[in-house]
Amino acid sequence: MAFDENVYELRRQKLKQIEALGQTAYRSKYEFTHTIAQILAEYSDKTAEQLENPRVEVRVAGRIMAIRLMGKAGFCHLQQGGQRLQIYVKKDAVGDTGFELYKLLDIGDHIGVSGYLFRTRTGELTIHVEQITFLSKDLLPLPEKWHGLTDVELRYRQRYVDLVVNPDVREVFLKRSKLVQSLRRTMEAHGFVEVETPMMQPIAGGAVARPFVTHHNTLNMDLYLRIAPELYLKRLLVGGFDRVYEINRNFRNEGLGWRWNPEFTMLEFYQAYTDYQGVMDLTQELITQAAKDVTGGTVTKWGDQEIDWANWQRLTMREAILHYWPEAAGAKPEMSDFSSSDGVKKLVEQFNRAHAHIAYDPSEPMGKTIAGLFEAAAEEHLTRPTIIYEFPTAVSPLSKQKPDEPEWTERFEIFAGQMEISNGFSELNDPEDQRRRFEGQLKERERGDDEAHQMDEDYIRALSYGMPPAGGCGVGVDRLCMLLTDSHTIRDVILFPLLRPEKSSPPEVTGEAEENS
Repeated sequence: MAFDENVYELRRQKLKQIEALGQTAYRSKYEFTHTIAQILAEYSDKTAEQLENPRVEVRVAGRIMAIRLMGKAGFCHLQQGGQRLQIYVKKDAVGDTGFELYKLLDIGDHIGVSGYLFRTRTGELTIHVEQITFLSKDLLPLPEKWHGLTDVELRYRQRYVDLVVNPDVREVFLKRSKLVQSLRRTMEAHGFVEVETPMMQPIAGGAVARPFVTHHNTLNMDLYLRIAPELYLKRLLVGGFDRVYEINRNFRNEGLGWRWNPEFTMLEFYQAYTDYQGVMDLTQELITQAAKDVTGGTVTKWGDQEIDWANWQRLTMREAILHYWPEAAGAKPEMSDFSSSDGVKKLVEQFNRAHAHIAYDPSEPMGKTIAGLFEAAAEEHLTRPTIIYEFPTAVSPLSKQKPDEPEWTERFEIFAGQMEISNGFSELNDPEDQRRRFEGQLKERERGDDEAHQMDEDYIRALSYGMPPAGGCGVGVDRLCMLLTDSHTIRDVILFPLLRPEKSSPPEVTGEAEENS
């Protein structure tokens, strides 16, 4: 927003005049009897006669969002909690000093008013003001044109303005709050205990990602901002907490995009004595219930499509590749094609003849190539809530293998709106197997994969004390919120997303006309 020194100085002078009237420039508190929401809820259906007998006295605070002066009287709209209520200020009622104060007010100022409720000739519920108390000055004008900005990042950078002038933005974050509350209720209803685990960790573990590095001066050691709480939560399973969850902030030093923010929120939970099928069922219930709690139903809008959260499908990764195999690529593969390196190589070649090119590296594990083929062939079709299960061992270093197919694991991911929103599996609890998996990841690091998992000796030691069979799952809170609010960039559901440094000359935003200049 362009800084207008003239407007700023004009409003500073008004503030001095307000102080000269005996008002405090920036008051510490204001005792109110009602919120605007309470008044609208309790009195919107009352007639003028009902408001007169008996008279309803109120004291209310809010921000001025519209103001007009008509001789010796005027109207304002006050906003509080995203809702607006009209007030009527008459010189005869507030006195000369009160009316002088009214004439010095600007859009954006905070005031408190006391008076009584009535209905205007047009029938609008209004406060007839008897006293005005000045609370805070808005020295910068609120914008008239906000969503027509060429630099959309300004909305995210100045979220405080975005929330004031755009009720739809406020509603998104109210729904986000409802989402988190719903997740907690479902977890607690199933006997889970909420815990907190370290955000600074000596080893970046629990996921495959590039971490942020920080330094602890006193201990003189580098630490990593957590990429996942998984290994700490599973340590708690070893310690006897059979059902634990954490709503956690994770940090991954990766790219920005419509689905990615370097700092994001996950719900992660672990349950002893069950497997991936058990947590799969619970996660489906968790998400479906969240849709009901946030939106009041199970059908939500996603662009020009609809998502029915009561209508799920389940496919193995291999079944999904077969199901969504493009016709232009020729005959659909057979299940046997996934069982050999030659078969997988032929599938990639066949797919590449009719679709966007998939890189093929014969030195990579076969399972990694199959996972890439799934991403290219199937993900773009997964609008409907879909559980994809049985993932290659090569891309699942913490998952338990299928007993009959060691190249595949008991892992699942949930997709909706063409993006992944959840990841879970039967937890690996064999310490020797876990060591081999970590060693395999170290080899990937040696080959140049700086996102591969590091060795965590203490975690292996924890497993050596005996972890019960368990299933675990993570749910992306930001992405689920995107889907439930029809928000098509993750920055729309994060109050203060990470942005590039502010430009020296941001685009100008037109301010409201000065009312009493």
